[in-house]
Amino acid sequence: MALQVSLRELFGEAVKRNASDVHISVGIPPVLRVDEKLHSLKHPPLDPADVRDIITTLLTEEQFESYLTKKELDFSLHYPISSDGMSVRLRGNCFFERGNMAMAFRVIPKTIRLIEHLILPKQLHDVARRRQGLFLVTGPTGHGKSTTLAAIIQEINISRSCHIVTIEDPIEYLFHSDRSMIHQREIGIDTTSFAEALKRVLRQDPDVIMIGEMRDLETVRAALTAAETGHLVLATLHTPDAPQSIDRILDVFPPHQQDQVKLQLANVLIGICSQQLLPLPGGGRMVATELMWAVPAVRNCIRERKIHGLKSIIQTGLDQGMHTMDQDLARLIKEGKLPYELAASYAFDIKDLDRMVFGEGTSAFAGEGVMGRR
Repeated sequence: MALQVSLRELFGEAVKRNASDVHISVGIPPVLRVDEKLHSLKHPPLDPADVRDIITTLLTEEQFESYLTKKELDFSLHYPISSDGMSVRLRGNCFFERGNMAMAFRVIPKTIRLIEHLILPKQLHDVARRRQGLFLVTGPTGHGKSTTLAAIIQEINISRSCHIVTIEDPIEYLFHSDRSMIHQREIGIDTTSFAEALKRVLRQDPDVIMIGEMRDLETVRAALTAAETGHLVLATLHTPDAPQSIDRILDVFPPHQQDQVKLQLANVLIGICSQQLLPLPGGGRMVATELMWAVPAVRNCIRERKIHGLKSIIQTGLDQGMHTMDQDLARLIKEGKLPYELAASYAFDIKDLDRMVFGEGTSAFAGEGVMGRR
């Protein structure tokens, strides 16, 4: 079977089965991740020549040379999956393991779903209406952060006349300008780094800036400055909840700068949405969220770095549109959308979850020592 046809069938099968990821490695067949579970395809194990052929087919010569030199490569591409022009968009990563080439792909949906379609908190509509400040979407890798940011960007795109600049590594969702004008910049192709792109972006007359990931001190510093100077900044962090997100931002700075940064962050922060995608028993996934807004009590905790106080503020802030992850899981259980056992395996504090679901002093797993994810 020709390589081109084989890849077309592989990626076509990923789309057909609604896979989130595709893995290609030496010594095993191609593997799909569907609803967080790995599924090996009925295919002979790949040998080193197979994997090398796949990689050289998908990469440009320049990309391949960079991969061989740096041993790592992030990229994105469209790949045809049918003769009638259908294609799939993929975010790829090439790496080496035990001296062998390997690849992992994230399948990027072509359609950008809106906030209500993703069943995200309706309060996120308010973020799309903001003119300035910093809003963060956080959570583990593969739990939909980019999808949530894309939904907010698309709502701005169809409802407001703005200049939106995204800085991504690599570009995932492709936007088409509607009421807004959108420029998407990819690290390594359109700019050398997040920090360098953010140094220049304020000269590009942006209203909204989307940062794929706040990875280092210079990126975080530039994001805070952009939010402080009258821009709406949207960004992601690989942190599980709001308190740890605040700590991560502050800790990236040297100790002698942290007092100033606390004030700056307290002033510009809009809020933080942390999320997890939970696999449903019948297939598909559902999002559970924690939502914190920068109300006065939250700003005070940040200024004084009393981060431990944020959880209680979120817990008691339902009337202000806030909730913890465990409160959201409890809601989903009570509404019959998630079975208790599944929700409990994603809980941050199993005792809190049990109290909200069953009442004080009661646990579905009394005496079994079930632990939350922390």
